[in-house]
Amino acid sequence: MEYAVSSDALKGKIILVTGAGAGIGKQAALSYAQHGATVILLGRTVNKLEQTYDEIEAAGYPTPAIIPLDMKGATKQNYVDMADTIESQFGRLDGILHNASLLGVISPFDQIGEDTYDDIMQVNVKAQFLMTQALLPLLHKSQDGRIVFTSSTVGHSGRAFWGTYAISKFATEGMMQVLADELSDSTIRVNAINPGATRTAMRAKAYPAEDTDLLKTPQDIMPLYLYLMAPESKCVNGQCIDAQPK
Repeated sequence: MEYAVSSDALKGKIILVTGAGAGIGKQAALSYAQHGATVILLGRTVNKLEQTYDEIEAAGYPTPAIIPLDMKGATKQNYVDMADTIESQFGRLDGILHNASLLGVISPFDQIGEDTYDDIMQVNVKAQFLMTQALLPLLHKSQDGRIVFTSSTVGHSGRAFWGTYAISKFATEGMMQVLADELSDSTIRVNAINPGATRTAMRAKAYPAEDTDLLKTPQDIMPLYLYLMAPESKCVNGQCIDAQPK
């Protein structure tokens, strides 16, 4: 399917992107800004966020904002405070791209450490739950709100050795479906994207021997990311869409 949006599809929109310092999150932030959005860049590494910020500024797109936050250590109060900051600065929120995730270790189920399990579930599931909960009142102030989660092929069908990451992505898809159903009578649309094999640092960690030249780049898969944030997708809700369908 072709996911086409107008060049100013996101004009005037306020969109939060997590993991905006590198990889798919960085590219999504750039692409959203290119289509007119004011992007709030969230991540744990300030200098990476600043690089994304500088690229958006240099291109002449709307001036972004930065929120440094380590989702592994953040508490419910951190997200409440973040929502207050966004409300005082922008008055509302039009979209969230939940992109940040931890991979953990590819290992047999019986060797998954409790600490590793807790860290991955914290970043990939609980942080997204708490963040979304805190930001929902701001999304309700939008005329056309969007929440986009990030799943994985192993979030559709469990795979040996993918352990906690796969479990976390099943949870992510479940959270997306629950929210989509609850919000189906509102102006907020909730979906998820499975990016597929993409040229990122996380992919390289999982498949170190892979020929990265054969992989799609983050930019290659952006049409779907733009579509699910744009007015064009107002009839799509509760779907997990593969960015690279087989």
